[in-house]
Amino acid sequence: MEATIATVVVILILALIVLGKSVILIEQSQKGVVERFGKYKETLEPGLNFLIPFIDSVVAKIDMRETVLDIEPQPVITKDNVTVTVDAVIYYYVTEPRAVRYEVANFGVAVSKLAQTNLRNLVGDMSLDESLTSRERINAALRTTLDEATDKWGVRVTRVEVKEIEPPADISEAMSKQMKAEREKRATILTAEAYREKQILSAEGDKQNAILVAEGERQKAILIAEGDKQAAMLRAEGQAKAIETVSAAADKFFIGNAQTLKQLEVTQASLEKNTKIVLPDKARLINIVDMLRGRED
Repeated sequence: MEATIATVVVILILALIVLGKSVILIEQSQKGVVERFGKYKETLEPGLNFLIPFIDSVVAKIDMRETVLDIEPQPVITKDNVTVTVDAVIYYYVTEPRAVRYEVANFGVAVSKLAQTNLRNLVGDMSLDESLTSRERINAALRTTLDEATDKWGVRVTRVEVKEIEPPADISEAMSKQMKAEREKRATILTAEAYREKQILSAEGDKQNAILVAEGERQKAILIAEGDKQAAMLRAEGQAKAIETVSAAADKFFIGNAQTLKQLEVTQASLEKNTKIVLPDKARLINIVDMLRGRED
C-alpha cells in the first residue's frame, strides 16, 4: 500500500515537471526562439505556448520594443587637427528574432563598435566648426550606415542622436569669449537700431503734428476768409438794395416834381408877357398855384 502511494506521488511529480516543461508563457513585448536538439525550430508568439518537454526548449526571449543604446564617449581628431570628444545614442528595435539570435554574437557590443568607427570617420572628415554645426548631417549619415549594417542582424535602427561634441577646454573658452563678444556686438547693434527707430518715429510724429497744425491753421484762415467774403457780399447786397430803393424813390418823387416845376416856370413867364396859355387840369393847377405861393412867400 505504501509502495503504491509512493508510486502515485512520483508519477504526479513527474507529471507536474513535464507540464511545467511543456507550457511556456511569452509576454506581449517578447518573442521566444525555440530549439530542438540545439537546432532552431520556431519562433513563439506572445501568449501561452506548448512544447514537447525535454525535446524542445526556449533558448531566448527577444524583446521587440524599441531600445536605446548609449555609445561611450570617444576622442575624435577633426580635419583641422582638433581633438573633440563625441558621444551618441542609438534607437533600434528587433525585426527578426531568429536573425538577432543567430547572426550576431553580441548585438549591443557590435553596434556600439560600429557606431564609434563611423563617428570617427564622419567627424574626422569635418573641421571643428563643421562638426559643431552639422549634427543633423552626422545623425542622418550615421543612421543610414548603421541601418544598412544591422539589417542582416534582424534589427532596424530608427534614430541616431549625437548628444555632445566637446572641444578641448582652451578652445571652449576661446569660443565662449567669441560668442560673448558676438552677443555684446549684437546687443549694441540692436540698441542702436532701436534708438534710431525711436528717433525716426519721434521725427515722424513731430512732422505729422506740424502738418496737422498747419492744416488746422489753413482751414481756420479759409473759414475766416469765407466769413469775410460772405459778410462783404451781404453788405454789398444791402447797399445795392438801399441804392435801388433811393433810386426808385427819386424816380417817383423828384422826376414828377421837376416836370411840374418846369411847367410852372413856363406858365409864369407866359403870364408876365400876357401870353395866352392853356391851363392844365384842376389837380395840376392847384399844384402850380401852391408852388407859386410858396415862391412868393
